[in-house]
Amino acid sequence: MMPALFALGGFLLGSIPFALLIGLARGVDIRTVGSKNPGATNLGRTIGFRWFVLCFLLDAGKGFAPTFVYGSIAGLTRAQGFPPADSFVWLGVMACPVLGHMFSPWIRFKGGKGVATGLGSLLGVYPMLTLPACGAFVVFGSILAIWRYVGLSSVLAAASLPLWVWYFFELLDRGVPDDAPVQPPARWPFLLVTVLLAGLVIYKHRGNLTRLAAGTEPKLGSGSRRPSENGGG
Repeated sequence: MMPALFALGGFLLGSIPFALLIGLARGVDIRTVGSKNPGATNLGRTIGFRWFVLCFLLDAGKGFAPTFVYGSIAGLTRAQGFPPADSFVWLGVMACPVLGHMFSPWIRFKGGKGVATGLGSLLGVYPMLTLPACGAFVVFGSILAIWRYVGLSSVLAAASLPLWVWYFFELLDRGVPDDAPVQPPARWPFLLVTVLLAGLVIYKHRGNLTRLAAGTEPKLGSGSRRPSENGGG
C-alpha cells in the first residue's frame, strides 16, 4: 500500500498549480497572458523574475519531497543493490508529481511543462539520479547563459539526462569490484524511465521549438507581457 499512497500523494502534490495561484494572488490569470502556459517561465515573464524563482522552487519541492521521502522509508537511498522491480516502483513514485504538474485535474488536466518539478523529482532519487540531474541542470544553465532561450535550454537539458545517467552508472560500476558483497542497482530501469521523461518534456516544449524555428521565441529578460500580448513561454 505504501507505494500506491506515495504515488497518489505525489500526483496530488504535483498537481498544485503554484504558478497559477501566485499569479492570481498578484491579480493576473497567467492562463490568459503571454504563452498562456501555467508554468514558472510564463509567470516570470508576466509579473517578474523573483516570482519565477519562488514558483520554480515550489515546483521543484513538490517533486523532491514525495520522491526522496519514499526512497528513504523504503531503504533505497543507500544505493545498495536492489532488484529492478524496486527501482521501477521508486521511479513510478518519482514520475507522479511530474505527471500531476503537467496534467493537473484542478485546471482541466492542463499544466506546466514539468522542468522544475522534474528536476526536483530527479534530485529525490538519491544518489542514482541526483548527480545526473545536476549534470542536466548545468546543461540548462549553460545554454540559457549563451542563448537566453528557456525552452531550448529545457529541451537540451532533458535530452542530455539519459547520457548523464549512463555516465553516472559507468562511474558507479567502475568503483565497485565485481566480487563486492553489495552491488549497485541495475542501470536499465533508470535509463528507460529518464528517456521516457525526457521525451515527455521535449514533447511539452514543441510549441517553443516551433516558435524558435520561426524566430518568434522570446528570450529570457525580454520584458513582461501585457494581458493583450501573446508571446512564448
